[in-house]
Amino acid sequence: MRSKIVTADEAIALIRDGDTLSSTGFVQTGFAEALLVALERRFLATGRPRDLTLFAAAGQGDGKELGLNHLGHEGLLRRVVAGHWARMPKVGQLALADRIQAYNLPQGIICQLFRDLAAGKPGTFSKVGLHSFVDPRHGGGRINAATTRDIVRLVEVDGEEWLFYKVGRVNVAFIRGSTADTFGNITMEREALLLNNLAMAMAAKNSNGIVIAQVERIAERGALPARQVKIPGILVDCVVVAEPHQHRQTVSTQYNPAYAGEFRVPHIGPVAAALDARKIIARRAAFELPPNGIINLGVGMPEGVAGIAGEERISHLLTLTVESGLIGGIPSTGGDFGTGVNMDAVIEENQQFDFYDGGGLDMACLGMAECDAAGNVNVSRFGSRLTGAGGFINISQNARLVVFVGTFTGAGLQVAVEDGRLRILAEGRRRKFVRQVEQITFNGQYAHDRGKPVYYVTERCVFRRVPEGLALIEVAPGIDIGRDILAQMDFTPVIDEPIPMDPRIFMAEPMNLEAELLNLSLPERVIYDAGRNILFLNFEGLYVRVAGDVQAIWDICEQRCRAAGKRVGVVINYDRFRISQEATDAYAEMDRHFLAHYFTRITRYATSAFLRAKLGEALSRRDIAPHVFERREDAQAFLTTLGETAQATNQDEETRP
Repeated sequence: MRSKIVTADEAIALIRDGDTLSSTGFVQTGFAEALLVALERRFLATGRPRDLTLFAAAGQGDGKELGLNHLGHEGLLRRVVAGHWARMPKVGQLALADRIQAYNLPQGIICQLFRDLAAGKPGTFSKVGLHSFVDPRHGGGRINAATTRDIVRLVEVDGEEWLFYKVGRVNVAFIRGSTADTFGNITMEREALLLNNLAMAMAAKNSNGIVIAQVERIAERGALPARQVKIPGILVDCVVVAEPHQHRQTVSTQYNPAYAGEFRVPHIGPVAAALDARKIIARRAAFELPPNGIINLGVGMPEGVAGIAGEERISHLLTLTVESGLIGGIPSTGGDFGTGVNMDAVIEENQQFDFYDGGGLDMACLGMAECDAAGNVNVSRFGSRLTGAGGFINISQNARLVVFVGTFTGAGLQVAVEDGRLRILAEGRRRKFVRQVEQITFNGQYAHDRGKPVYYVTERCVFRRVPEGLALIEVAPGIDIGRDILAQMDFTPVIDEPIPMDPRIFMAEPMNLEAELLNLSLPERVIYDAGRNILFLNFEGLYVRVAGDVQAIWDICEQRCRAAGKRVGVVINYDRFRISQEATDAYAEMDRHFLAHYFTRITRYATSAFLRAKLGEALSRRDIAPHVFERREDAQAFLTTLGETAQATNQDEETRP
């Protein structure tokens, strides 16, 4: 059988006018640079092929000249369907100038479409994108006026809204691996990521198209271990051996064996970063980290949360993931973003998005470029700047908890921390909290309707999405609400007794976050006063995230009650107390159990009127008496009065004839 090894020019000569090309890659990692260069070279020399459709999930390139930027020539492309546009500004300019038809779809959807096209399915059904700019009611992902055809439809199945995504056939697939044999079997032992290479190859082959693979070395047929072959030769038509400079592991790194999983790098102790705005934001976001949780950190400012986890020595309590397919380990940053070291596993990109879309993430921490009064967030389109959503919609819509992070203003913001207080030295020139975002990448109302907790963390304050919209819930020490917050916004948020941000955030020393996340302080929070027969529960600042946190409270309270040997009255301090939606029912069941077996009565207090109202509403809804007071003295007096009343009633019953 003839060898499939050809030159790049010979492979590119097989592409015809009007073909649909799918291209592999993730940001600055794993794209087939030699093939893209050869395609550009042929077009510039001959004017062919013309009017291609480009089908790409993640951004692919250096944001300047490399990767998909080689295709940024008028006439070469007719239509582009992409998840992310910032890495290919030359193609983006064609879209903004109405020179091509252009769509921005969620990155995960495009990954899954490759697989569904390979299976002969008509498209993909998903809730991802509902009520965002991808929803046909809000533009259907179309980028410009030249784009008129709808490729996303709103459908109803069993009374529920879904989106149906349909994109045509794939005629050509550019894939990439490490080693190929002469028959086209391909391994990926030196690649940092698996991406969608297999699904793309199957999609093209089952569309009667061609698959062109870029590799760095050749083996004889039969020399590759079968279990190492990631793309079988039956799917591959041409194999091109790239020069080393066109087959870098990432744009920033020629080859790092740790990225390929050849070995685990030794643990290096954390290096404490300066206490600037980025670190303040990352520190506050870290308070939301769920112990033993599965987490996605976005590119840019969210990456700082991993640094805080290292400083606080809690990285072992977390599993970080990247949408590129990494699970566990230490994700890379900067030009190597998407790769990592010491991973637990590396899976295909479409499989990672299956996991994300199904609700597998306990928390997502993502960037926030623009936010409005409804809690909507825009990260995808700003006037003449086209960024694209990437995996943002998949991740933010389906994670159990979402924390958006960003400075309060942009372009020139300068701050300083002095004696534990934040001072604004120079205000940013660009406002981020606007009356209405230009494009809805994340829909705040849709998230709230589905019971998703959403926080918006800045260096000077924290917001949360509540029924009325965006609510100011925390303010940094030293910040004036009127001058530093309201005067720098285009709208007035809900304000109801915001509390100070945790003072530890603004101190140079570590925050002892491990004790916070693991509730190691619970024994100190539960105190029994034998003289008054009252159990005091100091839940100030406590965050009950999961059912396991409820069980920890249950265990220590039961231990104290059994030691008392009788029923006790209970006073609970709920200042700055928070509980996740998924733990609420377990918490209410705990209340009912202790009232039935150990407690005479529960009284509660919180200085925040907003928290008192929310607690009262939640307790009443679960048929628990909502005795919530403003001060500890009021709660204790109420408990004492109840005890005296009960004692008088008992005495009256004993003397009654």
